[in-house]
Amino acid sequence: MIENKHTEFKQKVTPELEKEVVAFLNANEGGVIYIGIDKNGIPIGVKDADQEQLLIKDRLKTNILPSCLGLFDLIIEKKNDKDIIKIIVAGGYEKPYYIKKYGLSEKGTFIRIGSSAEPMPTRQIELLFSKRIRNSIGNMKSPKQTLQFQQLHIYYQSIGKALNEQFARNLELVTEEGNYNYVAYLMNDVNNISVKVARYQGLNRVELAESNEYGYESLIKATHQVLDKLNHY
Repeated sequence: MIENKHTEFKQKVTPELEKEVVAFLNANEGGVIYIGIDKNGIPIGVKDADQEQLLIKDRLKTNILPSCLGLFDLIIEKKNDKDIIKIIVAGGYEKPYYIKKYGLSEKGTFIRIGSSAEPMPTRQIELLFSKRIRNSIGNMKSPKQTLQFQQLHIYYQSIGKALNEQFARNLELVTEEGNYNYVAYLMNDVNNISVKVARYQGLNRVELAESNEYGYESLIKATHQVLDKLNHY
């Protein structure tokens, strides 16, 4: 087994990990990263693979935008009786992906070229960004077309404005075909979307102190409920 366009070896988890994952996310075919294998393809193993697996998962969830949840999987394998972490990365559908702290720039956006991750040229970043279906929920048809917007009307009245008969189109709540879109579904008075708020003791998210669930109603109202709850802390 050797490094190639779809395979990367790392002896251990390094600060470069997000860079490699971003490059695979920005590739159509994705790729695989092995942690615990040296550049020559020789397994050297990972200490405490379970803990490393959790740390990797948290880093990828936190440090890469757009969210890559659902686009990677972590597996612990045995090679020569040594624990190896295998990170399987799928090509993302919201390209370009980038490292959060560096932003959408050549410093934070990478693409796989041969067996290495290289900075993506600005022109390519702009091209991919222009093609990204970043308004996809605006293009998705609502699962229901009989919607009510009383809460939305109340919100606009509270800020001294009123919604006219064309509000759905003015607020981009309809698709090009004229159907209510998924944004409209979220804004309508009743939906099946849950919003959960949890508070933990300390910073390690181990001991749950309080959990609340909102939603199943207009996102406008649910958001106000969440903000009111946060203001009480």
